[in-house]
Amino acid sequence: MINVNDFKNGMTIKVDDNIYTILEFQHVKPGKGAAFVRTKLKNLRTGSTIEYTFNSGVKCETARIERKPMQYLYNSGDDYTFMNMQDYSQIELSKDTIGEDIKYLKENQELDITFYEGEVLGLSLPDKIEMEVIKTEPGVKGNTTQSAMKDATLETGYEIKVPLFINEGEKVIISTKDGKYVSRA
Repeated sequence: MINVNDFKNGMTIKVDDNIYTILEFQHVKPGKGAAFVRTKLKNLRTGSTIEYTFNSGVKCETARIERKPMQYLYNSGDDYTFMNMQDYSQIELSKDTIGEDIKYLKENQELDITFYEGEVLGLSLPDKIEMEVIKTEPGVKGNTTQSAMKDATLETGYEIKVPLFINEGEKVIISTKDGKYVSRA
């Protein structure tokens, strides 16, 4: 149990049988009345964010989450297989559990999988990922507007906008936060 006055960003807590990570918190002491703590919480099971207010002095249960380094091996239909890098055990996750992160998965890619008491909560991808462009149109000569972009298909099938100078076979770095082109690799 932890007092709400000891909250820190990134801490995981259990509220109403859900596991949340604290994104933001603010101690508020109004001129009249009791102090309280206003928080912004992210549900680790659903990914949704909520705002929640705790009275000052209340205790919350801490949630001990575990991150295990895993390697993505392959997919079979809607099941994706990952291998634990320490004991070589394998787990399968469904397409629904992984969600939008599927578009960033490449074979033999290392990432962290988050667990809470044996339950898989999700993937922790790196902020930036290197991928190969497998299909794109050649840049049009003379089209030199400042931010001219074209469509490109990456090795996972994900489509993004890239600058005109990027060609097929080149490796690019994309952000896993917003799915946009960052730079050449």
